[in-house]
Amino acid sequence: MYRRERSVPLRGSSLALYNNLAVLPLPAKRLSYFASVHGASVGLVSAAADGAGCAHRQLQAREGGLGPPIVTQGRPAPNRPFRLSRQMYEPDGSAMVYWHALDGMDLIGQREAAGASAGNPGFPIPLAGTSTGSVLVFDVPAKGTNITLSEVLEQHSSPITDIGAELCEQPGAADLVTADDSGALCVWGSGETFRLINKIPASDCTCSSVKLWNGVIAAGYGNGQIRLYEAAHGTLRAQVNAHARWIYALDLAPLSGKLLSAAEDSFVRVWGLSHKADTDSLEITHCHTECVTDTQICGARFCNPEGTAFAVTGFELNEIILYHQV
Repeated sequence: MYRRERSVPLRGSSLALYNNLAVLPLPAKRLSYFASVHGASVGLVSAAADGAGCAHRQLQAREGGLGPPIVTQGRPAPNRPFRLSRQMYEPDGSAMVYWHALDGMDLIGQREAAGASAGNPGFPIPLAGTSTGSVLVFDVPAKGTNITLSEVLEQHSSPITDIGAELCEQPGAADLVTADDSGALCVWGSGETFRLINKIPASDCTCSSVKLWNGVIAAGYGNGQIRLYEAAHGTLRAQVNAHARWIYALDLAPLSGKLLSAAEDSFVRVWGLSHKADTDSLEITHCHTECVTDTQICGARFCNPEGTAFAVTGFELNEIILYHQV
């Protein structure tokens, strides 16, 4: 069971974008970083674990190209560039270190994520989806700011909505999944270049959020369903009518297998995923439900790998609400 503990204030409200909340816990410093998009800026907040104080930074997108900047996601990363749509900044947001120019109106889509590349084994690399369905793969060196575009993945015909990845030590295993506005999913394996493992066909609605955990794909859809697929073959393993309205965010706690879902219906739910070794089956169980009254939830994230705490924000909400397990 989870209980509402406190809130972290935001300088600006959150926009109604898929997965519009990023959380980076720093246990050694007893700090957590939170990021949420508002207009052409990202609100970056660092908060102490005991709630004693918060530090705010408003990161404004630089203008350029054919019109005003459009920000679709901001994500803090430990000791590496902070990613704000197609622009990358120092981890504290103090200086921009890279700007990727896009041709014409090919704007960055709703989401970027980190995956693993054979060129940088075990090291996260940023990927970004575009409105044309392309996925841009960037090479970020372990030191320095010589960031380059290393690869473009071309399998989607609709705008990219989300990207899920996990670091996998097994050679040839699926470690990246991309989702688009038609509901199609592409499953990839990393190497010297990414290779397509399989493609799950378009659905009857948008896949707005996707996660990858232990070879299982968790996908959230506009009809409120959560579907679990086997990553290696694309087989549907389970389907749950989880919400009454559009799912806007999913998150997975890698150490416990807890799945967090949040939707327009004002509900946040925690689910448990488990493998049955004797039957090779996958089970999903409902663990907890929380209602954020009169809030169109657009962002939800676990605050640690165990999934004992999570954070929630919503459209035009000027705060991030924190919940802890009791």
